[in-house]
Amino acid sequence: MHKSAAFLCIFYLRKTCQGQLVVCGSRRRRCTQSSGDQLTLIIRPLRCTECHRIHHELPDILVPYKRYDRESIEQIITESSPSVGADESTIRRVRQWFEIWSSYATGCLVAIANRHGRVLEPSYPTQSSLHRIGHLVGDAAGWMARAVRPIANLHLWTHTRSACVSASSPSTIQVNPT
Repeated sequence: MHKSAAFLCIFYLRKTCQGQLVVCGSRRRRCTQSSGDQLTLIIRPLRCTECHRIHHELPDILVPYKRYDRESIEQIITESSPSVGADESTIRRVRQWFEIWSSYATGCLVAIANRHGRVLEPSYPTQSSLHRIGHLVGDAAGWMARAVRPIANLHLWTHTRSACVSASSPSTIQVNPT
């Protein structure tokens, strides 16, 4: 494991608020394993007694907002011919997501380390996305969890739901003359 990886893995234990977390229900969350089988998990939402925010207790096998488990996503990203029960378009979309997400994740991980007194130099832009993430969290199995955990637990995770909302076309915008 890269020496900076051990440092970054510590931060998932911290949370941004100081209140106690209280369980406020449960819900089912499905994910697809590399075999193609569906796994159903029970996710507990936890409410902070201070700020009243909801935090979801996600196990390390999940990546937020992704339908496949962490091992499947790692396999799709690291192997040229993954043995994942997914069609080619899903594999292509996961790889495209990772190319975009890895730049953001690299910036977040460097900023988190810097915020906590550990100055890390970002890797060179000529390196692959996988190599840049591996430089920060190591490349051993479970690297995705080590990258996701601090970002998600410090509320820096961004989802793509709002990115899918398209702007109005110019022909539908009305301008009021003044």
